[in-house]
Amino acid sequence: MTQELRGMRVGILAADGVERVELDQPRGALQGAGAKTEILSLHHGEIQARQFDLNPAGTFPVDRLVADASVDDYHALLLPGGTMNPDQLRMDRDAVQFVRDFMASGKPVASICHGPWTLAEADAVRGRRLTSWPSIRTDLRNAGAEVVDQEVVVDGQLITSRGPADLPAFCVAVVEQLARAHHPMRG
Repeated sequence: MTQELRGMRVGILAADGVERVELDQPRGALQGAGAKTEILSLHHGEIQARQFDLNPAGTFPVDRLVADASVDDYHALLLPGGTMNPDQLRMDRDAVQFVRDFMASGKPVASICHGPWTLAEADAVRGRRLTSWPSIRTDLRNAGAEVVDQEVVVDGQLITSRGPADLPAFCVAVVEQLARAHHPMRG
């Protein structure tokens, strides 16, 4: 087990309807690399996870309300997908402001599948190159993004992937990019 992310805190912003595998696998990769993770959400208690958007897939305990979170508390942000999850987040003023502030901070933000919907609502994709689940690509283009069909896209601080099939590559890219941000190369 590597520890290249030791000392990093990563916020995972998710709501009911989060696609379980899109939270579990990246969180496991982050923790395996030494990062501490916290699930931020819209309400206390637990959030309901889904599998393939339709099937109940257990719950995740909420560590903190996004309304009470500060960008300064985290080194990076993860936005998993699932259709219902980002649809709820983009309707919440605190969640949208948190994402907007995180992007403005320059810290790494990783998002997969439908996760970029919240980025679009925060007006944080304009001029960015990214990928997503096919059904939200028009929304992202309309928000000013250059959308491509690749398993992982890294554009500065932003790391995106299309969906569950891309999770192995996404997890590797997220850990690599966060390690670069945590231990910048001296030139």
